[in-house]
Amino acid sequence: MREFQDRVAVVTGAASGIGRALAGQCAREGMRVVLADVDEEPLQSAAAELTAAGARVLAVRTDVSQTGEVEALAEKTLTTFGAVHLLCNNAGVGAGLSTWEASMEDWTWVLGVNLWGVIHGVRAFVPRMLEHGMEGHVVNTASIAGLLPFSPCAPYQVSKAAVVSLTENLDESLRLRDAKVRASVLCPGWVRTRILESERLRPGGPVQPQSPPSEQMRAMFEMARQAVEHGLAPEQVALQVFDAIREQRLYIFTESEFTDVMRAHFESILAARHERTASSQSAPGIPEGDAHPYH
Repeated sequence: MREFQDRVAVVTGAASGIGRALAGQCAREGMRVVLADVDEEPLQSAAAELTAAGARVLAVRTDVSQTGEVEALAEKTLTTFGAVHLLCNNAGVGAGLSTWEASMEDWTWVLGVNLWGVIHGVRAFVPRMLEHGMEGHVVNTASIAGLLPFSPCAPYQVSKAAVVSLTENLDESLRLRDAKVRASVLCPGWVRTRILESERLRPGGPVQPQSPPSEQMRAMFEMARQAVEHGLAPEQVALQVFDAIREQRLYIFTESEFTDVMRAHFESILAARHERTASSQSAPGIPEGDAHPYH
């Protein structure tokens, strides 16, 4: 997909962070933009800003974990703009600790937004994109955490690894059909977003963990917070996404600092061994043994 003028883009998680930056870049490319988010006030604010800048915008409050709401989003998009050319399944949250310490509520919420939100988006929009037979693209936001061997937030890592696999399958399925639609998976590292403040969006409000985090875990999350604060601007990520769409690249990596860690991890997989070499290498700004990136 190389032409964006007057095309239609749908962005979930569009009220802040990467989603807000993607929506802004869509508008700058001359696209008509549908913004979806569960956070109503920031959603309307983002829509007002883009409208004031001259963009044609539709804002729809959407909980992507609910298939009916995503289907309604698709219908409103088609009713308003008549087509969909670019779908950015970007909404994401993070919660929980280790695999056994994360509550069932943590698992349900994080997988509901991060994984089922993408599944719902693909199921609601891709058939409609294929039906129109026009050139299009799907961008699913995962995380570099979905490719690395350790994150202290198990539900987050599991959800993002699943999004990587889902997107690989989606793109290959589209190619086998010789479709004009392609897919990319965005795997950002440290980006200045509010991902570490996800609890503000939890249905019913923030909850206390079933067991308090250890001193080591608290230190890791504090280092993650600092790394996020000094991460890439979301606008830089949005520019990289559009470059990847033009080039039809499946994988979108926002920075090269994690290359050696990923290489060591995948080499250990190919050698059919389990070593701590990959997980113990330092991510930027994180002491050895504490690599746990978020987007």
